[in-house]
Amino acid sequence: MHTSHALENMTMIDRNFDPSSLLTNARDAFAPVLKAQQEGFKNIERLARLQYAFAGDLLESGLARVNATLSATSPMELFSKQGDLNNQFVDKLRTRAQEFATVTSEIQAQVGQLGSQIAAKAVPAKKAA
Repeated sequence: MHTSHALENMTMIDRNFDPSSLLTNARDAFAPVLKAQQEGFKNIERLARLQYAFAGDLLESGLARVNATLSATSPMELFSKQGDLNNQFVDKLRTRAQEFATVTSEIQAQVGQLGSQIAAKAVPAKKAA
């Protein structure tokens, strides 16, 4: 008898369940997370492309060194070519390092911005609960 009395006192919170509003609210709540995930994949691709470009520069430099070694007719010519190749490679590395620094600072700014957006969405949802 005690359980039937408890069941009688329970009330339904909402008898008209609306799945579309539930999905809309969930979509709105997770939109910043989805955006962060998409931006994350884009940034991973950017970093991979930079690493691929660096690997290409390294391969080109190695092939140029082999070519210089095989085509040199004297030790002085070889040292001169190797010095020029070293200077070219250092310039390429400096350029790649600047690109990498630029990309990482952009990624850092994006992550901070997306984190702020996620936190801004979470605070109203937490207050509503």
